[in-house]
Amino acid sequence: MLAEANAVIETIPTAEALDLVGREDVVLVDLRDPRELEREGRIPGAFHCPRGMLEFWIDPASPYHKPVFAQDKRYVFFCAGGMRSALAAKTAHDMGLKPVAHIEGGFGAWKKAGGLTGEGGK
Repeated sequence: MLAEANAVIETIPTAEALDLVGREDVVLVDLRDPRELEREGRIPGAFHCPRGMLEFWIDPASPYHKPVFAQDKRYVFFCAGGMRSALAAKTAHDMGLKPVAHIEGGFGAWKKAGGLTGEGGK
């Protein structure tokens, strides 16, 4: 499944992803569990969407739809290590959300690369 997802969606190297924070044309989407956010911290300005709610929040016909997913922007997903985000980006792509990508190595690689973090991260 990962190979299929990676064949379809863009994978952004962490070094490139660092420059996406604060850009008006990009939505960084954090798929991690709330406990991970509390423990590890967050990327400033990233939108939190628990992985289990992704399809419901993207689908405009869903009663749970979130307007953040109706914008004309690039969506860059990330999780802890890059696997959930690859599958989620593929799902979002298949649902018609475009353009989508995910961060190679996820939040773990982000932190190792010195990316900005806030809240949590004891």
